[in-house]
Amino acid sequence: MTKSLRRSFLSLATFFLLSIACLGAPVKHHTKYFVYVGTYTQEGSESKGIYAYRFDSATARLVPIGLAAESTNPSFLVVHPNHRFLYAVNEVSNYQGEKSGAVSAFAIDRSTGKLKLLNQVATRGGDPCYISFDKTGKYVLVANYAGGSVAIFPVMDDGRLGEASAFIQHSGHGTNPQRQEAPHAHSVDLSPDNRFALVDDLGLDETLIYRFDSAKGSLAAGPQSNPAPAKAEPGAGPRHLAFHPNGNFAYVINEMASAVSAFRYDATTGELKKLQTISALPKTFSGHSEAAEIQVHPSGKFLYASNRGHDSIAVFAIDKNMGTLTPIEYVSTKGANPRHFEIDPTGSLLFAANEKSDNIVVFQVNSQTGRLTPTGKVLEVSQPVCIKFVPVD
Repeated sequence: MTKSLRRSFLSLATFFLLSIACLGAPVKHHTKYFVYVGTYTQEGSESKGIYAYRFDSATARLVPIGLAAESTNPSFLVVHPNHRFLYAVNEVSNYQGEKSGAVSAFAIDRSTGKLKLLNQVATRGGDPCYISFDKTGKYVLVANYAGGSVAIFPVMDDGRLGEASAFIQHSGHGTNPQRQEAPHAHSVDLSPDNRFALVDDLGLDETLIYRFDSAKGSLAAGPQSNPAPAKAEPGAGPRHLAFHPNGNFAYVINEMASAVSAFRYDATTGELKKLQTISALPKTFSGHSEAAEIQVHPSGKFLYASNRGHDSIAVFAIDKNMGTLTPIEYVSTKGANPRHFEIDPTGSLLFAANEKSDNIVVFQVNSQTGRLTPTGKVLEVSQPVCIKFVPVD
């Protein structure tokens, strides 16, 4: 082989190997899952903590495991990217004599689905109601509702949590003296590129945006260091946020206004530019209702939002170019107060957690139209709040 041919061969081989590296390993399509349910264990509830089910996505079969772990008000859950650990906020206002809630770290038993408590840490603010991961899996981020603050905790190799690596206290108030007398951080999510933390604060009518340092687990302090917050309409009460799979759009559910705001997301600056605000309720409804959860379908074609009071899931079509929303339908959740819902990893089922009727109702998702149809499957769980899937095959 001549030197010229050898160089050509090596160049082609290098190109091929780089192409394989860029494409990554083949995507594994899971069929077996654990389904974990976070609950309220407060007075009036029969729940004792986190419950679990086995789920086969190929047959949609659900088998109860029972109580996976005893825990106090484990209302919101998140699963580590390695699927070995699960974390739950303990939504309490007093933890070990301090005005704080807690975060519990659990190891997942991959054979039984049971959870083993690893440790707990104080969240440094009362009533933590939301928890999420950064994209590296090194940190969990927590929103303290009553405390009006955000905290970040490092995750150790064994799954335990360290003390807070960052803490941001919000200040101010909104226009509603009953609900917005103080800041109420309701969610915190990382941008797709892991550079910004977006915090919905119901009490301030703002989605605050912080620069996130993934090496230190820290947030930039001060308005001069961060993008300007996205303002909600006065009294709207932003609650949760969902990114579109393409990373160009973000959607915020406004609890008090029962409305969804669509934004164009600038990945360079981290800023949100409002495109539209649309009601999550049908025009014919005149009663009291508050919105709760929001999710974009994995296909990016549809958006779903839950209504407590109207007790429904609002279904919207997403314009793939503009990011704006068009209503499709409003579907009864067959229960009361759908606080949370989760779309299964295949995108074919939606699990609606009806907190006040103590059940989870399963719906079929039409992949072409986005419409929801009850499957007849109903899981009985006392005061369900949050649902998460963990692949086990």
